[in-house]
Amino acid sequence: MVEELLIAAATVASAGVVYVAAAARIVKQYERGVVLRLGRLRGEPRPPGFTLVVPGVDRLHKVNMQIVTMPVPAQEGITRDNVTVRVDAVVYFKVVDASNAIIRVEDYRFAVSQMAQTSLRSIIGKSDLDDLLSNREKLNQGLELMIDSPAVDWGVSIDRVEIKDVSLPETMKRSMARQAEADRERRARIINADAELQASKKLAEAAGVMSEQPAALQLRLLQTVVAVAAEKNSTLVLPFPVELLRFLERAQQPNELHGPTPPPSGSSDAA
Repeated sequence: MVEELLIAAATVASAGVVYVAAAARIVKQYERGVVLRLGRLRGEPRPPGFTLVVPGVDRLHKVNMQIVTMPVPAQEGITRDNVTVRVDAVVYFKVVDASNAIIRVEDYRFAVSQMAQTSLRSIIGKSDLDDLLSNREKLNQGLELMIDSPAVDWGVSIDRVEIKDVSLPETMKRSMARQAEADRERRARIINADAELQASKKLAEAAGVMSEQPAALQLRLLQTVVAVAAEKNSTLVLPFPVELLRFLERAQQPNELHGPTPPPSGSSDAA
């Protein structure tokens, strides 16, 4: 009798161990367990740790709650200003409702990927080339809203969307390079013209000062001679001021008006 009881107890214990082994499940810290009993959702998702399910009746689906980094394949489209571009992006998202991620959508990763590609092509068609190149922050926000709107019903939250790269045709790259070169040349010419204007104003002020003080012109001439001589050249170029010629011209004008000076009277008598 005792032996039969021991055998029965051992059998029950073995069956219990087998049942626990078949029903035991481990849910990791970054996961949630969604239980479907006979195809129907069973309560709230199981928290991390050890949990039990009914073997053959319950089915446990583990859902990763970590942030997922998903690259969006490069999409080719035509911008609003008729430029063909190729744009790729990356989407950061996470599951916030494990039950909806299993029940509402067949494969939430594939769904987010397809929605991101469609939204990226839509953003390309609505934007100008300048916006794609310089105003990416605004485009990222618009792209995030377009993806996040349907993803809310899937139990997925879009954390961030970033446009990685914009590829342009070679002809457009050359056109942009010529445009940038022309713009730099325009700015250089404006700067040179402004410098010439400022220099002309300063030279006019200097000419006014020299006209009031004639000795300043001679001092400036000597400074020029010293500067030229410091170069150790074999030939010395000496600038001749025009004002000096005008001074000599004015000095000769009285003699031309009065004629030559008559000789002394004493010398004519002697002759």
